[in-house]
Amino acid sequence: MRTARRFPALLAVSAALLPLLVTACTDGTPGNGRDAGEPALPPVHAGFDYQLGGAYAPPDGVDIVVRDHTASPAPGVYNICYVNAFQAQPGKEEDWDPDLLLRDGADEVVMDEEWGEAMLDISTPAKRERIAEKVNGWIDQCASKGFRAVEPDNYDSYTRAPGNLLSADDAKAFLGLLAVHAHGKGLAIGQKNTAELAPARKQVGLDFAVVEECGMYEECDDYVDAFGPHVMVVEYSERGLRAVCDGWGDEISVVRRDMDLVAKGSPGYLRKTCGNG
Repeated sequence: MRTARRFPALLAVSAALLPLLVTACTDGTPGNGRDAGEPALPPVHAGFDYQLGGAYAPPDGVDIVVRDHTASPAPGVYNICYVNAFQAQPGKEEDWDPDLLLRDGADEVVMDEEWGEAMLDISTPAKRERIAEKVNGWIDQCASKGFRAVEPDNYDSYTRAPGNLLSADDAKAFLGLLAVHAHGKGLAIGQKNTAELAPARKQVGLDFAVVEECGMYEECDDYVDAFGPHVMVVEYSERGLRAVCDGWGDEISVVRRDMDLVAKGSPGYLRKTCGNG
């Protein structure tokens, strides 16, 4: 199972630039047919940009932007707020009570080795409630800044936990807590990756999906089957972009970005869509 891509080291740089680029705001995006009072969903088949590695003014034609919860939303578009919900940020284990870090049989903290992140222990209702309290604080920040939706990352962390330390049911129960809170704050909430749990979207309370490399890994149909057109895809290769564009380019939002998601104007910046890929 591949992991999501996160770029916390670059956020301090992007935060320094944000006052020049953004203001906290909300927009008038319609609720796409949802009842009055419910969170508005992202527009479908819309221009999309994924800006976790550095914030910059959205390119022409972009209607949806994803930024980290430490950033501010971009003006005039639908903004989605990223939070690392199932794992601690690198080097931030001390921000969590020791018993909330997942531990193996030797009482060692279980790490996501690829990203250097300690996994959080969502294995019991009591621990899920305590972890959700902190994550919900970040969700509150998203709402107060003017984001319209939240994207909790690492839903699939249970697949990287050894043995039977965590289960899919644990992940669904925890994300369900975040969904209830997000909706209470007027925010829509998205599923991040984790194709095998897409059929449970209504049970969990999820509104849309943000997906990495479903074209490359031939998973896009799993998300479209579950979420309809409310899917936003980030690809990191030309092959993946072409697969999504050829199969679903007329239905869902698609962007290709560079692996580090750097800000426009930085070395390595890349952004393509089905129209210019």
